[in-house]
Amino acid sequence: MTTLSELNTCDVTTFAERLHGIYEHSPWIPQRAAAKRPFASVTALKQALQAEVTNATEDEQLGLIRAHPELAGKAAIAGELTAESTNEQAKSGLNQCSAEEFATLQKLNADYNAKFGFPFILAVKGPTGNGLTRQQIIATFTRRSRNQRNDELHECLRQIHRIAEMRINDLTGVRMDFGPAIMQWSEELAQWSDDEQGLTCAYMTDAHRKSAAQLAEWMGAAGMEVRIDDVGNVVGRYRSNAAGAKTLITGSHYDTVRNGGKYDGRLGILLPIAIVKHLNENGEKLPFDFEIIGFAEEEGVRFRSTFLGSNAVTGRFDLGLLDQVDADGVTMRAALGGAGHNVANIPSIARDPANVLAFVEVHIEQGPVLVGKGLPLGVVTAIAGSSRYLVELRGLASHAGTTPMTMRKDAAAAAAEIVLLVERRCAGIEALVGTVGQLQVPNGSVNVIPGACKLSLDIRAADDEVRKSAVKDVLDGIAAICERRFIEFKLEKVVEAAAAPCAPWLMDQLGAAVERTGLPRFDLLSGAGHDAMAMAAMTDVAMLFTRCGNGGISHNPLETMTADDAELGAQALLDFLRNFKAKA
Repeated sequence: MTTLSELNTCDVTTFAERLHGIYEHSPWIPQRAAAKRPFASVTALKQALQAEVTNATEDEQLGLIRAHPELAGKAAIAGELTAESTNEQAKSGLNQCSAEEFATLQKLNADYNAKFGFPFILAVKGPTGNGLTRQQIIATFTRRSRNQRNDELHECLRQIHRIAEMRINDLTGVRMDFGPAIMQWSEELAQWSDDEQGLTCAYMTDAHRKSAAQLAEWMGAAGMEVRIDDVGNVVGRYRSNAAGAKTLITGSHYDTVRNGGKYDGRLGILLPIAIVKHLNENGEKLPFDFEIIGFAEEEGVRFRSTFLGSNAVTGRFDLGLLDQVDADGVTMRAALGGAGHNVANIPSIARDPANVLAFVEVHIEQGPVLVGKGLPLGVVTAIAGSSRYLVELRGLASHAGTTPMTMRKDAAAAAAEIVLLVERRCAGIEALVGTVGQLQVPNGSVNVIPGACKLSLDIRAADDEVRKSAVKDVLDGIAAICERRFIEFKLEKVVEAAAAPCAPWLMDQLGAAVERTGLPRFDLLSGAGHDAMAMAAMTDVAMLFTRCGNGGISHNPLETMTADDAELGAQALLDFLRNFKAKA
């Protein structure tokens, strides 16, 4: 094992020699990074090495990529891999491929190289470091082969950095206190799903209730006082020794979108549970009560009502929503009653703001900014406001072969115009986005002009006036399109959420904690909505983002992160808690 102190004090030649196997056959990287010494932490060392690759020429970057061997390729067969690559490929069983798997990988290697001009690079030890399966490797290889060259070049470099990160961990004996447990809990929690083919956890389903019970069990084992309230929030409190202490709240949601990812929302519950477990095992108390809330519902999948859990905590739960029905005609009231909850108690869930210090939420970014910057953590500046509508269009269904084009009342054609209107209106304006995420032609047929169409509309912006202006223009445009095409339309507003700025005094404390891990502070906007938006009605809020892998994909089974990033997020939040100063 090599210590950070030794790396900081040795001469440049020795420094490069110690790190010779970190970046495959590329001694120029540690040679250049040596000038940045001393490094305050192993994390700072990793960042310095990555920076040299980022600042290198494209020819140098391509040389680095081409220095890596193909997976189960000729070098592996001939026994010519470096010791590091040999161990990594063996970890995923690539040395035990069946004849069919080997043939598949050989063809993928050849096709990939022919398309991109460099070998396919994948950190085969995976997000946890325990190794991807051969099936996972082949699936990833196949998916990425469809990418564009520039995207793949940058993804290969990101994979090389991940490989280097794990090699540095091995070299320096890095021990992770939080990351592996968080990743394992995420896997275990994902077993409870409404859908056997993917992860779906909708409000008050069997999977939802089992997820709540699992979270409550982990909170109790970590040393917390635990209860599940009558809206379904799982609440764990780690008490201080101070009488009458106020409460710092953290948490996120445990429900998911349909066929979603394992970390969206859930990371913000599991990560602080791991911290409390660590504190409790070491007999360490905080000078305030620390509360983790697993909010029962944020996504709005079942009843089209978002932030149910956090709105209950802030006293803004709309009791009229209890009569909302799901796709099967079940009311929210009945769903809650069937799960053993008393809806009459929901108003009493509301907290007294005077007893709350602040709310801080940890969340996977769900976007590509941090991964593009090569940074594991970011401090959120604000959460974009959101306007969501459901739009129903009604034209006239008629025969596709006998109705002249000039006489049609085509609802789908109107919908197509609306999609392009949204794209056109929301393009080119910073922090403004518009999406039509749902588009349906009910009972459509190949030889029938669509008489009806349903679509969703989602417009978000960091500035509420920018968002409202875009919404007005789009709604006016929908009216004009429908009038011109003789289409009737109906609008239903589903969400209207104002932008939520994060409190600078909390951002600064989070930023300082991030810097103490060895990372630079980086601030970014959240385009996605979060429970912190609802909590902002009661107290000051802040958010810490962790990097989202696979190019920033989220709300998707491909959503991923690493144990190392989870570790850094936990270290930063723990540091924040230990150094927390209440607002004057």
